[in-house]
Amino acid sequence: MSTAASAKNGTWRNWGGNVAARPAMEVTPASVDELAAAVRKAAEDGLKVKAVGTGHSFTSIAATDGVLIRPQLLTGIRNIDRDAMTVTVEAGTPLKRLNMALAREGLSLTNMGDIMEQTVSGATSTGTHGTGRESGSIAAQIRGLELVTADGSVLSCSEKENPEVFAAARIGLGALGVVTAITFAVEPVFLLTAREEPMSFDKVTSAFDELWAENEHFEFYWFPHTGSTNTKRNNRSAGPEKPVPQLQGWIEDEFLSNGVFQVAQWVGRAAPGTIPSIARISSKALSARTYTDIPYKVFTSPRRVRFVEMEYAVPREAVVETLRELRTMIERSGLKVSFPVEVRTAPADDITLSTASGRDSAYIAVHMVKGTPYQAYFTAAERIFTAHEGRPHWGKVHTRDAEYFAGVYPRFGEFTALRDRLDPDRRFQNDYLRRVLGA
Repeated sequence: MSTAASAKNGTWRNWGGNVAARPAMEVTPASVDELAAAVRKAAEDGLKVKAVGTGHSFTSIAATDGVLIRPQLLTGIRNIDRDAMTVTVEAGTPLKRLNMALAREGLSLTNMGDIMEQTVSGATSTGTHGTGRESGSIAAQIRGLELVTADGSVLSCSEKENPEVFAAARIGLGALGVVTAITFAVEPVFLLTAREEPMSFDKVTSAFDELWAENEHFEFYWFPHTGSTNTKRNNRSAGPEKPVPQLQGWIEDEFLSNGVFQVAQWVGRAAPGTIPSIARISSKALSARTYTDIPYKVFTSPRRVRFVEMEYAVPREAVVETLRELRTMIERSGLKVSFPVEVRTAPADDITLSTASGRDSAYIAVHMVKGTPYQAYFTAAERIFTAHEGRPHWGKVHTRDAEYFAGVYPRFGEFTALRDRLDPDRRFQNDYLRRVLGA
């Protein structure tokens, strides 16, 4: 089954199945010139424009009743500069293809998220991230980008060229223009040793600061209704390469993490009362393991169980308190939560609307399996996250608006002023952007 969003009868749906839109037309440009022409034509016809990647966002950030731009013909590497150690890639390139192509060239991104189905522009525009003590989101690794603005002109930006656009457009939410190419910093490919092991919730929360400080990339999953977590530490290694054996990898990553987990979700949906018992079994299904491989094979994993997700970035020093409040809420509420809670970190960065803008951050993600009512759980979780000045992931479910963002993003006004300049007629507006950025 494709992991991309689907379009049937002119209706576009996202990957999570919780957003649908009926665009007036779809355009699949084969060049930047064709894309620019489509934007100009939309302006003549009085239509809004949105570019959509694989639809991995759970918000309606890409939904439009105007012109939907599909970037799948704008793919591939444009240029590799080994002196500057950068690679320039077309905006519609899936992260999976980029990672594999870089590996063939003996190169790698420094850090990445755990899913690689998204396009590079969709992933960066929404602030997709992994976990890292010193290395930030995918957008934090951008050294330059090219975008088509509302009047159909092509704008290049970097720290030296149009720096004020560069500061914002790396995570531009699709509000400043359509990104057509991205230049990433890369480095010679390296090895990571992953150490995955169960740990109790109490231990991981009491030792969180040490675990964060001792590891380049630390994350964990907590299984609600249990005192159990699965931890993952990724650190650079001198080798040798020691990948997960194929059969073991299939059993753990496909059979247990996807197959058995999918069955557990079905059972939980049919009989919610069984969820706490299933959670206890699930939390013990994956045993400890250590393996060493190239970065994308360690950072990323397949996600075949469809879900809906909310994720908030809180100040890193507030993460343990926030998690304990979340646990107390679940215990007292009678909610039955079958999906683990994911916890990751990122260092402060200088991108205007990055969830880690100006502050060291920790991410807490809550999920529900596709088709399950998630509102009660997400609403209660969001109340806790916002009490800690949380910033929601731009591509995941949340109910915040421009007034809230003006309070948690010190540079929010910088972004909206730039948008006024680049898109005064709101060519790239939709309902989501109206809510989060203001009219």
